[in-house]
Amino acid sequence: MKKHSFNIIVLVLTFCISFKGVSQQEVLTKEQAVALALDNNYGVKIAKNAVTVAENNTSILNTGFLPTVTGNAGATYNLDNSEVEFSDASRPSAILNGAESSRYNASVNVNYMLFDGLGRRYNYKRLKEQYQLSELQARETIENTIIQLFSVYYNVAQLADNLNTLEETLNVTKDRLVRAEYQFEYGQNTKLEVLNAQVDINNDSINIINTKQQLKNAKRDLKLVLGEVYNTDFDVETEVQFTLQFQKDSLFEKAKSRNVALLQTEKNIAISKLDISSGRSAYLPAVGLTGSYGWNKNNNNAASFVATSTNTGLSGGLNLSWNLFDGGSTINRVRNAKINLETQKLQKENILLNIERDFNNAWDNYMNRLEIYDIQEKNILTAQNNFERTQEKFKIGQVNSIEFRQAQLNLLSAELSRNQAKFEAKLSELEVLQISGELLNVEF
Repeated sequence: MKKHSFNIIVLVLTFCISFKGVSQQEVLTKEQAVALALDNNYGVKIAKNAVTVAENNTSILNTGFLPTVTGNAGATYNLDNSEVEFSDASRPSAILNGAESSRYNASVNVNYMLFDGLGRRYNYKRLKEQYQLSELQARETIENTIIQLFSVYYNVAQLADNLNTLEETLNVTKDRLVRAEYQFEYGQNTKLEVLNAQVDINNDSINIINTKQQLKNAKRDLKLVLGEVYNTDFDVETEVQFTLQFQKDSLFEKAKSRNVALLQTEKNIAISKLDISSGRSAYLPAVGLTGSYGWNKNNNNAASFVATSTNTGLSGGLNLSWNLFDGGSTINRVRNAKINLETQKLQKENILLNIERDFNNAWDNYMNRLEIYDIQEKNILTAQNNFERTQEKFKIGQVNSIEFRQAQLNLLSAELSRNQAKFEAKLSELEVLQISGELLNVEF
């Protein structure tokens, strides 16, 4: 009797300590996980940097619309030996050894392209389209990161639910062991019942140990997606809500207009059209302005008529260049740009077909998994009812330990299957949202 009381006390203390440890852990909500991933995930950071570079490229500093200004300066020093005969006969010839002379110059030059066949204009538009394309590419990276995040997050949640279920199963098995030991002490059963219960406790304990290790690994995977910024232990939310059961038609229409892969193809089509226009601009002449302000000073040797001269002044000019024939490179470039445009249009048609197929597949997967989850929920009620009835009969000796264990395992299997079905259905729902372009427009 004392041994029975001691076992009960141990079970109560173990439950209290376990409950205390869980209650002290912080719960990482889905919203917090998304915020952390968007701020710290390395893939997202790299994508944001690419967007910043593309934005910088759309600046007027990168368009060629501004003039170029250059400064030049120079100095020359000469030391010469000269023999000089002047054309003026009145001036005697002379021999100069070590005659010094120097020249100095400085200038500021301005060049500005007035007209380049509209090439700058098309290039600027292309840069803007490229910037918007980089935003779509960043959005695709963010969407993929969120899907990856929830794949790992719900894996943690499923393992946490599984762990709770396994611990409840272990508690029931421990209670069965206490009961078997009590009955054995009073001669109501054999030692075999005690041994069977101990074996089942060992099996249940092994399942818990394995699940705890899997849970630790899954949390490490989750921290990696979060950018390794979450250093404390944590729990996750295990409740999910489903909201898309009656929105198939509207979501499919959104998929045909908001899918990120489709939007990227449309941007590539716009860029290809601008490539054609930019290539054609080479057929037109270019007109440019030049201007400069210069200063020159010459210090001549004694053989010169002028000892020192200094010049300052402005100069300007207008130049026109027209590449009448460049060996056919412009013609070839325009032809290739037209072919690339046709390729982008074909890719768009292919993507539309893929979107229709992927959406229907994702939707059917979602509905099937949602139905499976509903069935598993009902199966839980059946398994729970069966277990409770078996447990009552086991207490009064109408069911042996093997039948009781089978009912217990049936309930465990039903609960584990329900947990898996729940999170698989939720991930399928997120996949539908991603294909329809609505993943970033919903609350998690």
